[in-house]
Amino acid sequence: MKRILIGASLLVALTARADVDPTWTTSIPPFRIAGNLYYVGSKGLASYLVATPDGHILINSDLQANVPLIRASVVKLGFKIEDVKILLVSHAHSDHVAGSAALKKLTGARYMVMDGDVPVVESGGKADFQYPEDRYPATKVDRVLHDGDEVKLGDATLVAHKTPGHTRGCTTWTMKVDGLDAVIVGGPGVNRGYKLVGNEAYPTIAEDYERTFRVLEGLHCDLFLGAHGGYFGMDAKLGSMKPGAPNPFVDPDGYKAFIAGKKQDFRMELEKQRTAARH
Repeated sequence: MKRILIGASLLVALTARADVDPTWTTSIPPFRIAGNLYYVGSKGLASYLVATPDGHILINSDLQANVPLIRASVVKLGFKIEDVKILLVSHAHSDHVAGSAALKKLTGARYMVMDGDVPVVESGGKADFQYPEDRYPATKVDRVLHDGDEVKLGDATLVAHKTPGHTRGCTTWTMKVDGLDAVIVGGPGVNRGYKLVGNEAYPTIAEDYERTFRVLEGLHCDLFLGAHGGYFGMDAKLGSMKPGAPNPFVDPDGYKAFIAGKKQDFRMELEKQRTAARH
């Protein structure tokens, strides 16, 4: 498989977060998930193309090093990267937004970001409550999104659901694909080092996580997708994609189990931190 090297400055920042994963820059063949929804990301970082007759929507720019990979995947599917008219993201961590400046320059796309994450992407990561040292090129936001906003292009309509906690503006995207409800989960996990109790930089973080799980539990999901392939077992599902076989990405039970597991992890970490704070 082709691998793309990460630049030295970005590697330093990612090492500081202690979550460097070689799969993030490992290319895989792009593929159709269903209807007009395609996967154009790496093995570990998800990026999605929504193709329409009036241009395309790209969800997640991933790392700067992944921009050539995303472009090559779009082209391999028979589309033109220059036809991407709208760029969206799941949340303002460098592994999902660091390539936004390059992709915006390459495509001229309008960059649309959820309100809570706008200061972070426009500061190049400096305004992040947890990772202010994790810098990337600052990118001007063209449209500030709010919970429940719709993003429309051609025959596609995506709905932005604010699911904060992981970041202040973490966004879960939903859309209809061939009559199915697709859910692209933004990120419900509690990263190492997150302070859920007495967090002066993000006082409402625990309440925001609770809100997020209520939102995610209330969504109807047929096609289960997310910001990382690991969320929805992409590798295993790719192996079972065969002509005439059921679409493995139709996985409502997997979605429910994933959300329930992340909620349990959050509650356990919250109680652990509350107990520590009392002693």
